[in-house]
Amino acid sequence: MWRSLLLKGTACIWQVAAPRFLHHRHFPNFWATLQTRGFFAQQTRRVLQNEDRHLTGTHRRAYKKDAKATLEFPVSPITVTDIKHYLRSKDISFHDGYSCLHIQSIFVEPSARKDNFSLFIDKTTGQFLCKDTLVEGSWEDLQDCLEVMPTDGQDFLRPHVLLGYSESLEEQEERERELREVQRIWCSSEPFTDLPEDEAQLVKTMFQISKISNATLKRFGVRLFRPTKSLVLPWFGGPDSSLKGVKLLSAQSTDSGSVAYNEATVPKSNSYYNLFGLHLVGRKDTEVVLTGHELDTMAVSQATGLPSVALPRGVSCLPPILLPYLEQFKRVTLWLGGDIRSWEASKIFSRKLGLRRCSLVRPGEYRPCPLEAFAMGKNFGHIIKSSIPAAHKSIVSFKQLRDDVYGELMNTDQVAGVKWMRFPELTRILKGHRKGELTVFTGPTGSGKTTFISEVALDLCMQGVNTLWGSFEINNVRLAKIMLTQFAMQRLEDNLEQYDFWADNFEELPLYFMTFHGQQNIKAVLDTMQHAVYMYDINHVIIDNLQFMMGQENLSVDKFAVQDHIIGAFRKFATSSSCHVTLIIHPRKEEDDRELQMASIFGSAKASQEADNVLILQEKKLVTCPGRRSLQVTKNRFDGDVGIFPLDFIKSSLTFSSPVKGKHKLRKVNHKQENEEAEEATAKKEEVKKEKAAKTTKAPRAVKNVTEKENPPK
Repeated sequence: MWRSLLLKGTACIWQVAAPRFLHHRHFPNFWATLQTRGFFAQQTRRVLQNEDRHLTGTHRRAYKKDAKATLEFPVSPITVTDIKHYLRSKDISFHDGYSCLHIQSIFVEPSARKDNFSLFIDKTTGQFLCKDTLVEGSWEDLQDCLEVMPTDGQDFLRPHVLLGYSESLEEQEERERELREVQRIWCSSEPFTDLPEDEAQLVKTMFQISKISNATLKRFGVRLFRPTKSLVLPWFGGPDSSLKGVKLLSAQSTDSGSVAYNEATVPKSNSYYNLFGLHLVGRKDTEVVLTGHELDTMAVSQATGLPSVALPRGVSCLPPILLPYLEQFKRVTLWLGGDIRSWEASKIFSRKLGLRRCSLVRPGEYRPCPLEAFAMGKNFGHIIKSSIPAAHKSIVSFKQLRDDVYGELMNTDQVAGVKWMRFPELTRILKGHRKGELTVFTGPTGSGKTTFISEVALDLCMQGVNTLWGSFEINNVRLAKIMLTQFAMQRLEDNLEQYDFWADNFEELPLYFMTFHGQQNIKAVLDTMQHAVYMYDINHVIIDNLQFMMGQENLSVDKFAVQDHIIGAFRKFATSSSCHVTLIIHPRKEEDDRELQMASIFGSAKASQEADNVLILQEKKLVTCPGRRSLQVTKNRFDGDVGIFPLDFIKSSLTFSSPVKGKHKLRKVNHKQENEEAEEATAKKEEVKKEKAAKTTKAPRAVKNVTEKENPPK
C-alpha cells in the first residue's frame, strides 16, 4: 500500500533514489566505498547465483521510458485539526497519541476489535496503518473507505479492498524473487550456536562484538552467512512476526585502524522498513531505547535488559511509516551514536516522535555509541538516566548550553559540517556544509550556475546528505542527465552500454526532485519542502531560482517587498527545519568588464543580510577563448573566512575542478584588502598621469632651447 500512498498522498516530489547507507559511525565518502560495496555485492551475488540463477541479485531492470512517475501535489495539505473534525463528524472515537491518532480498525470484524485501537493515523500527513492487517494508505484512502461503509451497509471492510491494487507483471516477479532470495539467504545462514567456538569468536572479533553473547545473538535471530563472512540481521514483522527481509552486514578495516560496515538489504532499501528487535518488545513495555544500528541495539539489550530497537537506515532517516510501532512507549531514549551528526539526528527525530516523551543521550567522551560503551565497560544505567529531555523552553541559561558549547569545542571538525570532496578549496574557506544555514548563490547569465551548483550538491549527496532539488528553470530530465554525467564523469552518449551500471549506482543516492516547473507560488513550494523534510529527512534543498517564485505573487505589491518576504520565508524554514537551503538568485545587470559583488545580487540587501553564505560565480569574458571562471565566497557567517579560487570547466563530464597549482595563483581576499588594493592602484594611476603630463610640458622647452643654440640671435 506504500505505492498507493506515494501516488495519492505525497507532495510534489519525484523520488530518484532510495538510499542504502553505511554504518553511522564510519561514513566514508562515496568515492571510497563505491568499489568496496560493488565488490561486496558482486561477491554475494556470485555465491547466491551458484544456488539459484533467478535471484534478485542477478536481475537487471530493463530501461523504460515511462519509468518516471509524476506525483500530484495535494491542493490543501491535511492538518490534525481537519482529521479530528472529520472523525468526530463520523462519530468515530479516537485516542490522541504522540505522533498518531488511534482508532479502532475498520478492517477487523467488530467482534474481534474489543478495545483494540490498532489503526494509526499520522498527525502530519494523514497516512494510516492498521497493525492487525498491515493495511496502509493515504488519508484520502481512509476517507473513501469510511464513506463507502455506511452506503453499502457494512460495519467493516475486507483488507483486500486496499491491498489488492494492481501490479505489473514485472513488479510481481520482482517481489516474488525478493521473497525467494530472503528465504534462500536465511536457510543458507547458520546460527552462532552451531558454529565452532574458535570460528564464532573470530567473526565476533571482526565485527567488534566480542562481548555480545551467543544467547543475545540467538534471541535477535542473528546468523552468519559463511560464503561472504557476513552477519545476517533478520526483519521480523507483521502480527505473526514472520520473516520479511534481511540485512547483510560485512566488516572491513580501514587505513586508520577503525572498522567500516557495508550493508545490503533484501528487499531493496526503498521498501525495507524494519525496526530491528521490535519482535522482542512486549505489549506492556512502556520504555524503549532507539539506536542507529543493529549492533548497538544488541549491546543495549544485553547490558540493560531494556527493550531496544534500531532504525533501518541509521541516523539518516526515520520513515514515518514506522511511527505507529513506537506509539506504545511513554518514554523513548534516543542513543543514536557518539558524534555530532547523531546528536543532530536525535533532535530532528524527537520532533517526529513527540518532544514530551523523548530524551536524548548527549554524545561525548564518556558517552560514546552503545557498542563502544559496552566494550569499554561503561555504566549503561547511568548514561540512560542522565539523558536530557528533548522538550525545551523558550529561554535557556548557559548552564543548559554548557555541554553543547564544550561539545562544539571538542568536535570542531564535525561541527564544521560535511566536507566537499571535489572542491577542497571550497572546504578550505567555508569549512563544510552545515544544517540550518541559508546559502545565496549568484553568477552571470549563461556562466553555468545550475551546472556548478548541481555538482556541488551531488558531491554532498554522494556522502549521504539527503537532497531535494527544486528546478524551476530546466526540467528534471535535463537536470538528472547533467547530474548523471557528472556522477559518471564521462559522456554517456558515447558509452550507452555503461548506462545501466551508472544509473543503478545513481539510484542509490538519497536524491529527490520537485516536479514544479516555471513560475510557482511560494506557499506551495514551502509546503512541499516541509513535507519532504518530514517524509525523507531532507538535509539540503536547492531552489533554482528565486525569480520564478515572484511572478505568482500579488502584482500590486512592490517586487522588492515580495522578494524580501520570500527570502524571509526560506530563512525561517532553514532554521526551524534544521535544513540547509541553497537559493540561486540572478544578479542585476552589470557591465561585462566588471566583476560581480555582493551588492550585485538582484533586489534589496535582505538576501545578503539573511544569508549565512554568499557565493558568486565570477566569469571573465575573453575574446579568443571561453571565459575564465572562478568562485568567490564573499560571506561566511560560520568563521568569517572569505576568498576566491579559479575553476576549470571540463565539457565532456560537465564538471568543474580547481586547476593545477601554478597554472593560476590562488588568492584569498576580503573587502578591506580589496579597498586598499583599489586605493593603491588609483594612486599609482594618478602618479603615472602626473609623470606623463610633466614630460609633455618639458618636451617643448627642450626643443626650444636646442633651436636657440643652433640659431643664436643676431
